[in-house]
Amino acid sequence: MSIARLMQQAAAGVPTGGGVVWTDPDLANASYDSVSFSVSGQDGTPVGVSFSDDGTKMFLMGLSTDNVYQYTLSTAWDVSSASYDSVSFSVTQFATQYNISFKSDGTEMYIIGGAVVGQYGLSTAWDLSSASHSYTLNISSQTSVGLGAFVSYDGNNLYVAEAGSDSILQYSLSTAYDLSSASYVRALSVGSQETIPRMVYFSPDGTSFFLIGSGGDEVNEYSLSTAWDISSASHVRAFSVSSQATNPLGFTFKTDGSKMYVVDQATTNIYQYSTA
Repeated sequence: MSIARLMQQAAAGVPTGGGVVWTDPDLANASYDSVSFSVSGQDGTPVGVSFSDDGTKMFLMGLSTDNVYQYTLSTAWDVSSASYDSVSFSVTQFATQYNISFKSDGTEMYIIGGAVVGQYGLSTAWDLSSASHSYTLNISSQTSVGLGAFVSYDGNNLYVAEAGSDSILQYSLSTAYDLSSASYVRALSVGSQETIPRMVYFSPDGTSFFLIGSGGDEVNEYSLSTAWDISSASHVRAFSVSSQATNPLGFTFKTDGSKMYVVDQATTNIYQYSTA
C-alpha cells in the first residue's frame, strides 16, 4: 500500500476505508470476467451505472422510463450477485436523461440530460428513496448533447462528455460539489479516438481519465501532466468492449480501480471486467 497516495486521496475526499488505494487500471491487460447482470426487468434502454463506495449498492439510469434504479449486491462489486431493491427515483426535471454519477460519500447525485446537468441531494447516503432535486445547471452555451457528467473527487471540477463536437468540457466549481457555482473553463477534442463520447471517469488524483463511447465501442485512457487540467491530456490506449457490448452507453470503476463495469443498451446488460 502507498501511504502517500492514501493520504493524497483522503485529502481529496476519496473514500479510503479499509486502506483502499486507487491503482490506475491497466487497460493493456484488462479482461472480461465472464460476469454480467441483466437490467431488462427495469429498463430497456440502460444508459448509466454507478456504485456505492463499498460496492454493495448499484444504481442504474434508465432512458426508457426516466428512472434511476437501486440494487443491492450480496457480494460487493460482483454484479452477478445484484438484486433489485424495488426502489426507484423518477427524474422529471428535464426531458431526457443520459448518465449518472455520485459524490463519493453518496450524498449527492448528478444526472445529465443534453443541455442540463441536474443535482440531487440524498439525505441518507446511497438511499434513492431520500433523494430530492436541488439544482439544474444549464450548459446550452457549450452543448445541447451532453451525454455524461462526472464531478471530481475533490468537488472542484465538473467534466461533461458531449457528442456535438466530440469533446470533453471542463467546468470549475467555486464551491465544492455545488453545481450552482459552476463556470465553464475549456474543452478537449477527443474525436480522434471517439466520435460519440458517452461518459468520462477521472482517477482520484486527477492525473488520468477514461472515456467510453458507442462510436468505437471502447474505453479510452488518457494521461494528464497537470492534474485535473484536460488541456494537458494525452491519449494512452484503448480497450475494446465490442465482444460484449455493441452499444455501450455508460461505465464506471471499482473504488480501487481494479474492476470496470460497462452498461450496454443493445443487450440491456452490465458487464464486469478486471483491469489490474
